Amino acid sequence: MDDERILERLTEIGEELPDAPKPLAAYLPVVLSGSAAFVAGQVPIADGALVHPGLLGESVTVADGAAAARRAALQALAALRAELGSFGPLRRISHVTVYVAATSGFVEHPEVANGASELLVEVLGEPGRHARAAVGVASLPRGSCVEVAVTAEISPADEIYPAEDPGSD
Repeated sequence: MDDERILERLTEIGEELPDAPKPLAAYLPVVLSGSAAFVAGQVPIADGALVHPGLLGESVTVADGAAAARRAALQALAALRAELGSFGPLRRISHVTVYVAATSGFVEHPEVANGASELLVEVLGEPGRHARAAVGVASLPRGSCVEVAVTAEISPADEIYPAEDPGSD
């Protein structure tokens, strides 16, 4: 994909790619395997604080949950770009899982997850369309209302990180 065009598109829709998020625990932000990139779950953080913490169906509205999911998807794109060096190797978004911290009676998980899905399509166009799971959970890390994990199809990892010649010094 065209790195410069994606960055321009973000500006056109009023978004800015944040710095790649740092892991909150003992894991890698992105793992590349063959032609897949697995982006660790992202909780929405802006200016060092959680975006709309709490539970859907209690203290967080569907609109706020969708905005939080949008922010988490933006962070997933930032993590992906940081690992790949640019959006150049990105072919498409394959799958998105949106975890929604909600009360037991809450049923609007898909509407919350749309915040992430719509952002990916707005930014990437057709390659941003993906399969998705929206999953309700009792709680999420740090009290987040959502967590977004992304799997992307990329150029094969050996094209991004060529093997070093064992005979060279």
